[in-house]
Amino acid sequence: VQLQAFGGGLVQAGGSLRLSCAASKRTFSNNAVAWFRQAPGKEREFVATISWGGSGTYYTNSVKGRFTISRDIAKGTVYLQMNSLKPEDTAAYYCAAARKAAAGHGKNDYSYWGQGTQVTVSS
Repeated sequence: VQLQAFGGGLVQAGGSLRLSCAASKRTFSNNAVAWFRQAPGKEREFVATISWGGSGTYYTNSVKGRFTISRDIAKGTVYLQMNSLKPEDTAAYYCAAARKAAAGHGKNDYSYWGQGTQVTVSS
């Protein structure tokens, strides 16, 4: 299974970006999907996760109220809408899929990973 994340870019503080994550196969229909991010010199950290049906979402505290994770099951795509971006949101963002319908915020909960897409927020 291959995942592809895209939609990153350079944006000014306060701006918005929408990241997308697509799978090579229609595997998202039964899998929880999450976004993680990794800034230079820091460990990869959890951002948000969504259950297979889309009804269950969970966010890390620093992005609550600013980021929204959603999924289009028919398209096999998961999105991360990022609003009110801050310089501290600058990182490579990775999507990951679990082998189960719901998963937590640990990296070990997810078996499939895509390549990162860079998000840079300028002050």
